[in-house]
This record gives sequence, structure tokens and C-alpha cells, in this order.
Amino acid sequence: MPDRKVIKLLVISDLICPWCYIGQREMERAIEMCSDLPITVEIEWRPYRIYPSLKDGQFLDKREWYASRFGTEKIEQMEEMAATRGKELGITVKILDGLITQTTLAHRLLFKAWKLGGQTKQQALLVVLFKAYFEKSENIGDTHILAQAAVTADVLSKDEAIKFLESDELLEEVETMMTDARRKGVNGVPFVVINGKWAVSGGQTAEVYTQIFKKLAAGEVSSPRPKAAPPSTGVQVTA
Repeated sequence: MPDRKVIKLLVISDLICPWCYIGQREMERAIEMCSDLPITVEIEWRPYRIYPSLKDGQFLDKREWYASRFGTEKIEQMEEMAATRGKELGITVKILDGLITQTTLAHRLLFKAWKLGGQTKQQALLVVLFKAYFEKSENIGDTHILAQAAVTADVLSKDEAIKFLESDELLEEVETMMTDARRKGVNGVPFVVINGKWAVSGGQTAEVYTQIFKKLAAGEVSSPRPKAAPPSTGVQVTA
């Protein structure tokens, strides 16, 4: 029996980025598709602000905000593209309903989940937050909504989560990680670093990740990325 290989994925993403939600589901599918391979995939999610001009505590109507940046025609195309891709994956992606907000609080909570329970708790909370924002159109900048998400994901009690969110705990660490990502040239998400050596950017498909995992499982470590990986279909615009 071949030795089991550990594949470490560092995924830089933002919770208000629809292609990060889609990318998370694609990666999940790829891992399921490779369940027979002698690999263990370890994932850590890192923070990013796709729209740094948004202020913490600022809650704006999504449709109006996106229209002011990209125009009505463009955002309708963005919405249709994301919704169609999401439907193919069995998830609902609504990008224009509800409020848009900066995600520093949510990123701090995700990092807290990592500190408390590693990949298991962080992944559980990530899925709850993506669903809250893109499927339920909830305001993930609201302390009480975030606290309830922590309860649902079994990360913290509601009182513990509120106390954490109202403090500055892990704020410096999260800010440092986001600054470091931009300093290293990450200007769009999702952005995946594989085993600290290779990077894949954009909303890639499960098939792309499957090819990568198979190459790594087979020991083809010089260049795990497929020769003809499709370009990202995500709209990656930062400001």
C-alpha cells in the first residue's frame, strides 16, 4: 500500500466573494472525487478583503452598491453567471439581495474557529457563513448573526461569540494576514497555495483540483497544475 500523502491547501478568500463560495464547493467535490486516493487534504482558510474600500460597520444595499461600481447590465450578468454555476453545484448564490459589508469581524471569527478546532471547526463555520450571506441574504457584519453562526457551527456559545466579537482579540493577526496576502501579490480571490509551493487562482472546477490531487498522489511534484487548466470564470475586481 502506498504511503499516504498529505496535501496542504492554504485558501485565501473573502466571504462576500461569490466565486469563493463556488470555489469552496468545487474543492469539496474534488476531495470527494479523490476519496480513493492515498491522500489527506488539509485546508486552512485565510482572510482577504476583496473590496478594501468598504468600511467596517458600514451596511449598504448590495444591488445599489454593485450597480454604482459596475453598472446595472454588468451586475445582472454577474448575478446570472454566479447563480448558474451555483445551481450546477447544488448551492444557491444570490449576489444582489440584502446588504454588503466589510468582513473583518467574520474573518476574525473564522480564525478563532481555526484556533479552537482547526480545519473541522473552521470549515463548518465557513459553510454556515457562506450560506447565511449568499443563500439567506443575512448581514454577516452583524454581531448577533455572526454569534448565531458560531453556535450553529459548534464553535462557541452565543455569549462567548459576542464577547469575542466585541473585543479586539485576533484583530492584529487577521489584519497582518490580509496585508501580507496583498504584499505577496494576491489581487483576486479565491487564491489557493498548494503545499506552500504552487498557486491556483480563480474559481476553478473540481476537475482541475482532481487532476492536481492525482498528480501529487502519484508523486509528480515538479508541476502539479494541469497543462490546460481553464481560466477562472470569476469576476475578480478589487478596490
